[in-house]
Amino acid sequence: MATEKLVLDLTLVLPHVPDERDSCVERLISLLKSEHIDQAHIVREDDRAQLCLHYDSARIGLAEVRQLVTAAGASIDKRYVHESLRIEGMDCPTCATVIEHALGRLEGVLEAKVSYAAERLRLEYDSEKSSHRAVVHRIEALGYRILTLEADAGWWTEHRELVFSFAAGVLLLGGWLGGLAGAPYAVSLGCYLVAYAFGGFFTVRDAVQSLWAKRFDIDTLMLVAAVGAALLGDWAEGALLLFLFSLGHALEHSAMDRARHAIEALADLAPKMALVRRDGAEVEVPVEELLRGDVVIVKPGQRLPADGKVTEGNSAVDQSPVTGESVPVDKGTGDLVFAGTVNGDGVLLVEVTKLATENTLARMVRLVSDAQTQKSPTQNLTDRIERVFVPVVLIGAGLLIAVPPLFGFPFAESFYRAMAVLVAASPCALAIGTPAAVLSAVARAAQRGVLIKGGAHLENLGRLTAIAFDKTGTITEGKPRLTDIVAFGATENEVLALAAALESRSGHPLAQAIVAAARERGLRWDEPADVAAVNGKGIRATVGVQHLEIGNLKLFEGEPIGAEVTAQVERLESAGRTTMLIRADGRFAGVVGLMDTPRTGVAAVLIALRSLGVTKTVMLTGDNARVARAVAQAVSLDDVRASLLPEDKIAVVADLVKEYGQAAMVGDGANDGPALARATVGIAMGGAGTDVALEAADVVLMSDDLGKLPFAVGLSRAARTIIRQNLFIALGAVALLIPATLFGWAGLGLAVLIHEGSTIVVVFNALRLLAYRTRPKAGVAS
Repeated sequence: MATEKLVLDLTLVLPHVPDERDSCVERLISLLKSEHIDQAHIVREDDRAQLCLHYDSARIGLAEVRQLVTAAGASIDKRYVHESLRIEGMDCPTCATVIEHALGRLEGVLEAKVSYAAERLRLEYDSEKSSHRAVVHRIEALGYRILTLEADAGWWTEHRELVFSFAAGVLLLGGWLGGLAGAPYAVSLGCYLVAYAFGGFFTVRDAVQSLWAKRFDIDTLMLVAAVGAALLGDWAEGALLLFLFSLGHALEHSAMDRARHAIEALADLAPKMALVRRDGAEVEVPVEELLRGDVVIVKPGQRLPADGKVTEGNSAVDQSPVTGESVPVDKGTGDLVFAGTVNGDGVLLVEVTKLATENTLARMVRLVSDAQTQKSPTQNLTDRIERVFVPVVLIGAGLLIAVPPLFGFPFAESFYRAMAVLVAASPCALAIGTPAAVLSAVARAAQRGVLIKGGAHLENLGRLTAIAFDKTGTITEGKPRLTDIVAFGATENEVLALAAALESRSGHPLAQAIVAAARERGLRWDEPADVAAVNGKGIRATVGVQHLEIGNLKLFEGEPIGAEVTAQVERLESAGRTTMLIRADGRFAGVVGLMDTPRTGVAAVLIALRSLGVTKTVMLTGDNARVARAVAQAVSLDDVRASLLPEDKIAVVADLVKEYGQAAMVGDGANDGPALARATVGIAMGGAGTDVALEAADVVLMSDDLGKLPFAVGLSRAARTIIRQNLFIALGAVALLIPATLFGWAGLGLAVLIHEGSTIVVVFNALRLLAYRTRPKAGVAS
């Protein structure tokens, strides 16, 4: 059987699929596994997800395979639709649940996750069973509206609740003043009735939606209380209840809009138009029409319209919108640049490498928006509490209405107190406190070049006491240099040429350092054949007629090495060098030594982490123990685990999780993928421009700067503190008001005032995270 391999860019096969973990990729692979396609799987090459196909070329040709893949991808892409929609009109967390339940019952909808805090719906549906129109129709039937993600909701949409509330307040005041002035009762009653209409407009709408979805929420409770006050003839108190409730909601929404706008502002960083050189002329085109390979012209002071590579020019580029770096970065020919960053004083010609929907900024916005649909553990807990608590409150209120009159208590008084208890026990602040904090923290992190992919990761990051770091490229610069060549019966250049021939096929930093040193000396070598990488140990290959091997001592375990070779390895390693042994046709030709220096500022980062409560820091490396200890001592790490294979790193991380309950792993997102996945929180560095880091980790530091880690941990700890404070405020208000209303110490008006006040307090408390900079004391955001 003549087996051939074809590798295709996944984004070309499934252009609308967000990443390789999507279920559509599994559908594609299953569809392609026919008698002619032996194997189909996902690989990563050049930092991009690729579809790798193995097929029998004796039975099917390359053109037929391409046609088969194209047809299968088009079929799946057309049938399974992914959408991210913005929903206008939600005014409480229950609205999100109502929409999820309604869409979940719609045939063909495979996933529907709604974030009230971010006003976002993440949707996947089977277009053969459902449609965009059916989804929109179902949402609009509930009383909500779909907006485009870029749409401005408009002044009226954003402020109408405040206007209605203000009108209700004015009419309430008019009715009260009319009564004081001795006006006919009909005048005051008319004012109260219209105040009911304005104050209760959105409450009635939301209560009806909740009841239609067979759920009871705060709007239902408030409406029942207002109707109860009217039945008792206390129109003024009922109007006051609805006014205060609508005012609280309006202020809460205004505050939440501030956090939403912080995220939406990211999308506005990229320019709408680009100056591009086509057919010898310079033309302006929308950024959505840019193609890979286009050359855009970026003048001084302009924002870059696309991710790309500088082909001509030199300039300092402000990358803070994407990476959070405070100092502009010098860019020249060959350097990568990102959409949304700001050009300095020079003119840059940039070759576009990513489409507008694929660039780093677009992916940041998408990931941050999707993060809002992922509930945190605390939010899941409060949701469970609310599902039990609200029915219990309704049953209790019913008993409070029915039982006391049986023992001679006045019905009107019993009914009034039941209404007040309903208001007092409404868990509105409990429901909004956590998502508001998560939204604010994720937005603030994104502003500083840190992506936190959901509330669960935010909370887990805030609990950490142990962090493991990969050595190369994380603790160290990741740019080792060749320092020593020891030859046995050959010249240094001959040893280096043999090493370069083998390492030319590897992307590892050590391999790149060897190849770079060989090129600096002008050395040449033949291309290797039959290359076999031994994971974590080295490489074997054939170069010309020679069988060559290069690797660390583990590659040659169980084989005689010789006293001279061993002595040279020990000498170099005792000096802090990483060693690689070169063997040709069974005889050792030499040893090379390399050194990778610690990053500037790593010691300060570790000190900052300890001040935040991280008690255990461990460095993981496949390097030898002597080199590892030298690096660890230089930056004051607590512990070091050396000579690890990739699977050993996973085991170490698992042990840390078991010992400390929570443990993070920090790496580059590519070589450390399995260890990142095993950690409680996987943290990838250098996310800007790298698809691997953006997809592999729970938290992404967009810049190649470990200094962002204390900020991320401090922000997460501050967020957890604020979430606990919000829970205390919400539960405290309920615990205070229930006995106060039950025993008649507080009436409806005071209950609503405290209830809405507590809701507003938790929202504004959460918004403090938008201003988070440093963390001078545990649990305090500044």
